[in-house]
Amino acid sequence: MQVSRDRQKSYADLKRKPMEFQVGDKVMLKISPWKGVLELPEELSRLYFVEEPIEIMDREVKRLKQSRIPIIKVRWNSRRGPEFTWEREDQFRKKYPHLFTKTTPSSSAAS
Repeated sequence: MQVSRDRQKSYADLKRKPMEFQVGDKVMLKISPWKGVLELPEELSRLYFVEEPIEIMDREVKRLKQSRIPIIKVRWNSRRGPEFTWEREDQFRKKYPHLFTKTTPSSSAAS
């Protein structure tokens, strides 16, 4: 197993290029969105903004060849202003059941 690990590391090292930046350089960063609740001590919680779902705005059914998937449009609190995403209803219901106790609007069937 160690031989395999060493081989993978040496291959990765060949592809990796050292990067150095100077003050004032502009760089592009790839950021993966992460939504959820983060538990922090009170003194640290003021430093972080936690994005949470606010409400369910709309519902549709995504039609695939062999199946139908219920999806919902969710409004998130965000520093950048209103933010909306389409999420799978079954997965979202497991993670945020409290949002489904309210009455939500429903849209006409998806095309």
